Amino acid sequence: MASKLLRAVILGPPGSGKGTVCQRIAQNFGLQHLSSGHFLRENLKANTEVGDKVKQYLEKGVLVPDQVITCLMMSELENRSGQHWLLDGFPRTLVQAEALDKICDVDLVVSLNIPFETLKDRLSRRWIHPPSGRVYNLDFNPPHVHGIDDVTGEPLVQKEDDKPEAVAARLRRYKDTAKPVIELYKSRGVLHQFSGTETNKIWPYVYTLFSNKITPIQSKEAY
Repeated sequence: MASKLLRAVILGPPGSGKGTVCQRIAQNFGLQHLSSGHFLRENLKANTEVGDKVKQYLEKGVLVPDQVITCLMMSELENRSGQHWLLDGFPRTLVQAEALDKICDVDLVVSLNIPFETLKDRLSRRWIHPPSGRVYNLDFNPPHVHGIDDVTGEPLVQKEDDKPEAVAARLRRYKDTAKPVIELYKSRGVLHQFSGTETNKIWPYVYTLFSNKITPIQSKEAY
């Protein structure tokens, strides 16, 4: 088993179960789960320079530009140069992938292919706690009390872009931006695609893939 640090990326459309798969990889293999959404929320909360920039874009209802996300993620990765990590939500575009190339080689890219109907159903059943980013699904991860966050007792909301009419546009947008990123990693032989409608059925394959690269810290597959 190589002692080289493992650099992994997970790609998948909204509602693909990326967050769940990332948590399991982190738990089983000791990789740092680095989520761009988490870092954006932290910066917004702390009113950093990056946070202020992000806020301006969000208030206008436009996507945060590549250079802002890239700058944020590069500084986070520099702080973790001695750790195994798993990137979630970055790189989303070819420009971001090229920026990542300048600082490291990516060893493993997992792409989750989930049917459109499944994504539509999952997203329409998804409610979030905005301050923390905690996500609930009414089917397989419901809150203890309907409409209320388990930890804080604050109300949950359904994001406008999780409402059925917005989902199709989001998925189209994801496909358009992700396609060149997927092609890039495919051409390098580091891309592994997994298809299905249930995270629990995809997970054993992901577990096996990572086991071939890094020794699990758990003795068996933990869910």
